[in-house]
Amino acid sequence: MTAYPSLTLRLPDWVDDIAPPGTVCETRSERMGLVVELSRRNFEEGTGGPFGAAVFEIETGRLIAPGVNLVMPSSAAVAHAEIVAVALAGVVTGSFDLGSEGMPPAVLVASTEPCAMCFGAVPWSGVRRLVCGARDEDARAIGFDEGPKMIDWESALTSRGIEVVRDVMRTEAMAVLEEYGASGGVIYNGRQAE
Repeated sequence: MTAYPSLTLRLPDWVDDIAPPGTVCETRSERMGLVVELSRRNFEEGTGGPFGAAVFEIETGRLIAPGVNLVMPSSAAVAHAEIVAVALAGVVTGSFDLGSEGMPPAVLVASTEPCAMCFGAVPWSGVRRLVCGARDEDARAIGFDEGPKMIDWESALTSRGIEVVRDVMRTEAMAVLEEYGASGGVIYNGRQAE
């Protein structure tokens, strides 16, 4: 009998150049700037789609874990940047709950608003804040299917004690999506409920 293969999600080597362990980004713009650069480099390096994310300590700005979209290189549809960042943050902290007692409050910064899957992961992750760059409609404009996310998704998170901040460096984040689309990048999972 043959065993199933294992799944290992590994950040590309170039990520350490942009977001080495110990990185501190004190302002919201610095954090988003880092995430947008991750999204840009990911597609320029050919290591995945045009999405980046990172988990930071809210108060200090210390980077806990970066994430980039690894869907294509891993052949795993769930390897979105937010999922990678949250999963790696759990490994770094030794906890599946980033909001557990004794842990500093964390923020998830994403180059684009979460798709339906990543939206679902936000409350389970334990982060206390979600900061987004490009909007859902910006990703849809180049062909990505963001899934059947509820219309009032912000309020759903707010009601669970998670602050939502949108449109941080939206122009810069949207530019990465547009560059990816113009480059002929693969639009995976773009079936739009065919």
